[in-house]
Amino acid sequence: MPAPGAGLILASIAVQEALLVLKVAFLVLLYLFIWRIVRTAARDVTLPQESFVLAPGSVPGLGDAGPHVEAGKLTVLTSPALGEGEEWELDSSPLTMGRGSQNDVQLDADEYASSTHARIEPRKDGVWVEDIGSTNGTYLNGIRLTRPKRLTPGDILRVGETELRYDLEAGQ
Repeated sequence: MPAPGAGLILASIAVQEALLVLKVAFLVLLYLFIWRIVRTAARDVTLPQESFVLAPGSVPGLGDAGPHVEAGKLTVLTSPALGEGEEWELDSSPLTMGRGSQNDVQLDADEYASSTHARIEPRKDGVWVEDIGSTNGTYLNGIRLTRPKRLTPGDILRVGETELRYDLEAGQ
């Protein structure tokens, strides 16, 4: 007849053996993982790296100016912050509008303009306008912008209470 508590000791030894087997299996998997990382890193280091110099114009769209886009100009029609008839020539850089001092066109006296309101961006395929998180929205020809839109000559852009007309340069 087994001594009282002998079954408990045998169960405790079985649990300890099972935990030992799990520990060993975990360590084997951990070492395999580390070995794969080291092997991959060593292979990447020993592989020859290609190096080449690109000739000008060898990659389309890289380094060449491409077709010139006539960006046009914005003319103030009405505004509490800007003078009527004031113009901004659009070039290759984006033009930001809003009440904040970081904007290219500051609308500090326009109470309905947000601190960062709209961005006008000349691209290869034309001039695009985008609302950049304004509270009261940016309107193109009376329709609120929900995504960037391409401007066409004669479009009326409203930012706050400021209205501007987009036109191509005179004589183009």
